[in-house]
This record gives sequence, C-alpha cells and structure tokens, in this order.
Amino acid sequence: MAKRVVVTGLGVISSIGIGKENFWQSLIKGVCGVKKVGSFDTSGHTAHLGAEAANFNPVDFINKKKIKYLGRASQMAIASTKLALEDAGLEIKALKDLRAAVSFGTTMGEIQSFEKADQEWIRNGKEAIDVLDIYKYPSHNIPSNVAIEFGLKARNRLFTTACAAGNYAIGYGFDLLRCGRADLAVTGGADVFSWIAFTGFDKIGAIAPQECSPFDKNRKGTIPADGSAALILETLDRALERKADIYAEILGYGLSCDAYHMTSPSVEGIAECMRQALKDANIKDSAVDYISAHGTGTIYNDRAESVAINEVFGKRRISVSSIKSMLGHTMGVASALEAISCCLTIKQDIIPPTINYKTPDPECDIDCVANVARKQKVNIALNNAFGFGGNNSCLVIKKYAS
Repeated sequence: MAKRVVVTGLGVISSIGIGKENFWQSLIKGVCGVKKVGSFDTSGHTAHLGAEAANFNPVDFINKKKIKYLGRASQMAIASTKLALEDAGLEIKALKDLRAAVSFGTTMGEIQSFEKADQEWIRNGKEAIDVLDIYKYPSHNIPSNVAIEFGLKARNRLFTTACAAGNYAIGYGFDLLRCGRADLAVTGGADVFSWIAFTGFDKIGAIAPQECSPFDKNRKGTIPADGSAALILETLDRALERKADIYAEILGYGLSCDAYHMTSPSVEGIAECMRQALKDANIKDSAVDYISAHGTGTIYNDRAESVAINEVFGKRRISVSSIKSMLGHTMGVASALEAISCCLTIKQDIIPPTINYKTPDPECDIDCVANVARKQKVNIALNNAFGFGGNNSCLVIKKYAS
C-alpha cells in the first residue's frame, strides 16, 4: 500500500531572504531581489541585472575548514538543508539510523568552479589550475556533499532536467517514501550565478532590461538568479509519531517531454504534464485552487503556459502567480523554491503576487494575482516547472488533513 508523504521542514537561500520566514515575508510583501550583477563585469553584455543571493555567507552554516573543498552550489545546498532539518526539528545524530535519501536538482551544477579553472588556464596555463576546482566541479557533488555533511546513507541522486529539475528531485524523493524505500528524503535544488548561463541568456535576448513581469503584455524576458531550497519529506506515519509540524502533503506529480524544440515550449507538452499530475494525485481539475506558474516573463513561455492552463482547466478562473517576478529565475532550483512557496501558501492561505504586472495580455488569459498578495483558502496547489529541451514537471501539493 502506498504511504502518505508530507513536508515537515523548509530551508531557503534566495535573493529575497535566507531562511523560510524571511523568504515568505518578502514574497507576500512583493519584495524584489533584482539588482545590478555583482559577481562579474557585465559591461560587455546587453543586460546587467540579476537576482543574486548576495547575503549568503557559507561560514554561517559550514565549518571554515570544509568550505575550501566545496563549490558554491554545494555550500548553498548544505546551508538550505541545515535550515530545513532545523525547521523540521531533526537532530543530525538522529539521522544516522534512518534510511535518509538525498535528491537535488540543478541546471548549471558547480559551474563557477569550472569558470574559475578555465580562466586560470587561459591566463596562466594549465599548470596554474587549482586542483581543488577540478574536485569541486562534477555536478553530482551537490547531493553527495549534502549526504557527507549530514551522514545520509540511503539513495543519492542529482537531476539535471534544466529548469524542471527541482520538481523532478521532489518527485523522486516522494516516490522513495510512498514505496517504502526510504524513511526520510532531503529534496530540493541548488544553482549558482554563472557567467556562462548569464551570457547564454543574454545572447538569445531572454534577459529583461529592467524587470521581470510575467504574463504582462509588455514583458521583455526573465532575470537570472541563484539560490538553494531544501524540503524535508517524511512518511505521514513517521511525522505523526514524532509529532512533527506538517506544512502540506504531496499527492503526486507529472512529467513530460515536448520532443519539440530545444528552447521553444509546447502547449501540448505542458498540458500533458499537468494532466499526468492530476491523474497521479487522483484528483479532478476542479479540486485545484492555485497554480504556482513557471512564469518566466518571456513572450513564448508565458503564452504557452497560459494556453495550456486553459486547455486543462477550461474557463474556470484559477488563481495563478509567478514568484520569479520577485526572486528571478533560479534555474534548476526554481521549482523547489516555488514548492516551498506553495507549502507556505497552503499553510497560511495567502497567495504571493506576480509583481510588475501592469497591462493584461489577451494571449495570457488567466487570473493573475497581480502586484498584491491575495488572501484565499488554498487546499490544493499545482507547482509548474518547464525547462529547455522540453522538460516539464508539475507537482501536486495539498493542505494536510488527518
């Protein structure tokens, strides 16, 4: 028999706040984390704005002696996991006897370590490369370093399905628990601010010059960002046994691949993903109260997602918002941060807004929660995430009821 799976801990590193509470308060107040890029010189770029987690300092979370062996994505992943474990009321020593799995998503992995090594090679030759940067680089290091830091000895996995990866990682942890293959799962994502990613998005004209304004008629693109998110998943039985505070219940998820185009989204692929999620969760479309949109602020993505929502749900007006308008697009961690937002939305019955929304777009005919948070009872939320290569994921999250 499938076990019920609940969320008991949340950890956040983001441009609008570190820690669950700071993150949530910024969301419902419409705080924007977009500023001039500080990680590198953008004078050779067309765009100059980013949403960096500039206040993150690894020494606040990790022993100084260990930091030099860890890439920044691993540092963020460890920090968000530590926050989530503390939030769940779990002591590290208590994890040793559990089948505790780790499942994270990313787009760029430890790309900063690669960029540093590459620059050193160009400037001073191959022998000048710091061997530590080579050790840091492999992307699988992110969940592996989390496992090492906290002694988590069950399954360990990294998903690299672009901007859908966070939901993939949560879905995998959910599967392990509902099938009885783990007692606890640390799930989420981590991505760092990258010159390569920023330059790529700049070259294809996908970065907004001033602000990210999802679903607005005059939207001009997304804003690259970084951060990390961790969600502690447990079986309901175990959570009740230790009297844990439960944020929400995971009901199911859907995955699809457009098999259409490397960058352009497919309405059919997105709609199929949402339908699969509803089927896996065993709910009707009429049960959904809120959709946390992928909502990147790009012309084609927002249009395709809006059309797909209307295909799946008809003309029923469901509240929709995109928190990328505030914290930027964190790539592989985006849907994990948005899953945390969904958990808090369900817990608090407050929907965070889509800021910078000024002019409705007839091609995005949705009920966009514009500029101001909306008080509304939310029993079930869908968390959408769609990435390059046609990778789609949708997570179904429900208010916990015994």
